[in-house]
Amino acid sequence: MSYKAPVAQIDFILRHVVPFADVAATERFAEATPETATAILDEAGKLCSEVLAPLNMAGDHSPAVLENGVVRSSPGFADGFRAIADGGWVGVSADPEHGGMGLPQALNMSVAEMMSGANLALQLNPLLTQGQIEALEHHASDELKALYLPKLISGEWSGTMNLTEPGAGSDVGALTTRAEPAGDGTYRITGQKIYITWGDSDVTSNVCHLVLARLPGADKGTRGISLFMVPKFIPDDQGNPGVANDLKVVSLEEKLGIHGSPTCVMSYDGATGWLVGAENKGMAAMFTMMNCARLGVGMQGVGVAEAALQKAVAYAQDRNQMGPIIRHPDVRRMLATARAEVFAARAIGLACATAIDMERATGDADHAARAAFLTPIAKAYGTDTGIRVADMGVQVHGGMGYVEETGAAQYLRDVRITSIYEGTNGIQAMDLVGRKLADGGDAAMRLLDEVLDGAKAAQADNPELAHQLWQAAETLREATIALLDRDLPVRFAGAVPYLTAFARVLGGHYHLRAALRGGESHRALARVFMARVLPRNAGDLAEALAGLDDLTGIADEALAGDFAA
Repeated sequence: MSYKAPVAQIDFILRHVVPFADVAATERFAEATPETATAILDEAGKLCSEVLAPLNMAGDHSPAVLENGVVRSSPGFADGFRAIADGGWVGVSADPEHGGMGLPQALNMSVAEMMSGANLALQLNPLLTQGQIEALEHHASDELKALYLPKLISGEWSGTMNLTEPGAGSDVGALTTRAEPAGDGTYRITGQKIYITWGDSDVTSNVCHLVLARLPGADKGTRGISLFMVPKFIPDDQGNPGVANDLKVVSLEEKLGIHGSPTCVMSYDGATGWLVGAENKGMAAMFTMMNCARLGVGMQGVGVAEAALQKAVAYAQDRNQMGPIIRHPDVRRMLATARAEVFAARAIGLACATAIDMERATGDADHAARAAFLTPIAKAYGTDTGIRVADMGVQVHGGMGYVEETGAAQYLRDVRITSIYEGTNGIQAMDLVGRKLADGGDAAMRLLDEVLDGAKAAQADNPELAHQLWQAAETLREATIALLDRDLPVRFAGAVPYLTAFARVLGGHYHLRAALRGGESHRALARVFMARVLPRNAGDLAEALAGLDDLTGIADEALAGDFAA
């Protein structure tokens, strides 16, 4: 079975579950009517199902390769990317002043999900370019904007982010890449970066790198980092790719999955770069790009989960073992639970996107706080769901799932990275219980109040589901209050299960909305979520509040398996 973009499912959530109508009611996004949104989803769905999905296995079997210093893309990827660019999909949410559509992030993330389900390795290219567009829109000079944004938005050029170094992974402040002023307004960038997604390719005429580096005399740590635009080819007077810059791809990583996406080790040897934003303020500019990418990665997880689930259901319908295995209780449990989690993760991601849209349209601080709070949840729960569902897909296939020709294993291999890049899910969870609870829990409590109010309002129409959700939300409120009284290291020990528990409560909230506004299928799916997924919160919240003593009390030697008498 080939991938079919879940247009109707996404459209239902935008119309009935998350507040997309409020976004369309703003002056900024007035053109994003329900009819327009549906038309955009339909067109993007056709591209994903008919053009991108057929290339997915080719990218896995014929990875990108490095030949004579140039990356050659997987078969068909150049044409696939050109279809994305020609359709205007790179610039869905970009500023119309530079050629973008100016549409809400909720629609952009919906398209991103479908592209990820169709072909994650290829979708990474526009995702990174979109993040660079956003960083430049917010922080670059007018001259850099005028030169780079039209080329990036049109898909003529592509963009990357360069943070990680061999000795500086998540600890970005330890980077050693240098930036020396050249005396003419440019800088000479020297250093090495690793894990650079789509760091080079032949699908665009120029690759534009945003590189973190340290200026002479700058402070140590993240406060002394600046951001620079370093193109593969230096633009000439007409803005076209000119002479080659002093940078190169040293090697490509051999990875577990996403083989069609070239992951590059980049070397900069006095390469010409231009400052983006203020000196020593590079992290603020880069985080603009990363926050966009984090939500996008969450939707990647949802997209791959959807694709893996579609394949698993099709196999279960066709595979006969004492009748079609889709009728077997355990197989049905796996498929139903997976479908319930995919719905929850998709709704959380789109709720986060609508909060971003409302903040941009209104400038309201409450919307900004909600978007900030939901971002780590959307990223972590979306990608964890992708991994769980892809793993389930292999299990449903049985032995055939372990055989590459079915394609089930590729989804698991491809999606596994999503819980690691753009900030590991552990970092997302620590961000949630750290910075995102630094307001005394105000943003968390606002969300929980909304969930509780929704459960109370639904009591008359669906008392069983409403009671289950209300109870879970109230328990989560109590756990949040308890966490707020603890020091950060203690919070961090339980951060991951706390984030997961919060995601499930939000998922239950959106399932309840769907049950009230949809048909019997939505009600049945909500019952599955409340009965089989939400109860897991009891164990997760117990772990979230378990403290730190048991973890510090076990010696490193014991962790290594050395149990001396």
